[in-house]
Amino acid sequence: MKLFHTVLLTSGLALGLCAGAEARDAPDGKMMTLQMPATPEPAAVKLDPKTTAVMVLDYVQDICNNQPKCKNGMLPAVTPFLAKARQAGVTVAYGTRAQNQTMWLPEVAPKPGDIRVSNTAQDRFYGTDLDKELKAKGIKTIIAVGWKISGSITYTSVGAMAHGYTVVVPMDTTAATSDYEQTIGFYNVLNSGSANLKNQPLKQVSFTFSRTYLVSFL
Repeated sequence: MKLFHTVLLTSGLALGLCAGAEARDAPDGKMMTLQMPATPEPAAVKLDPKTTAVMVLDYVQDICNNQPKCKNGMLPAVTPFLAKARQAGVTVAYGTRAQNQTMWLPEVAPKPGDIRVSNTAQDRFYGTDLDKELKAKGIKTIIAVGWKISGSITYTSVGAMAHGYTVVVPMDTTAATSDYEQTIGFYNVLNSGSANLKNQPLKQVSFTFSRTYLVSFL
């Protein structure tokens, strides 16, 4: 489903309102009404399991159990997808803060041999050995899943592109607390790096939105 939002801009500040809201003059200047571009349709992608890694972010108890979109939407989507990726031989990596490393949800918990990093920033590449460990395995494409699209998924995806990776995010494996924040998150990621606002499948060193049922492995 395509989403549209009206954005009001005044004095350099952006306020997001539902489509159809009226724009009125602000006390300190004029106000413009802008329509945010639609979120593009997810793309089908076929990936080489030998050069692909799934990056699992913050599917942990103190986050996911308190977020209905995570517990009731993201988790049921990612659980069978992760099993499919493992069966295909895809590398799996995990990133969360040190205090959450023992709190992974059992449905998606790390297994022996998986890459694990403890982060201090939302970008899992910052201050960790993630890039070194992925490149040692010949990884070129990262499938990023987890909480949330406007936080860790955005920053880790930007970090991944800065390190030369192509990024795929299945839209059913991430979300944000509000629909507005979620839509802004999707747009910001597509507009990052070498922007891919038309969602061209597997644009190199860029970002592609997909869905779990549209991701397959060679």
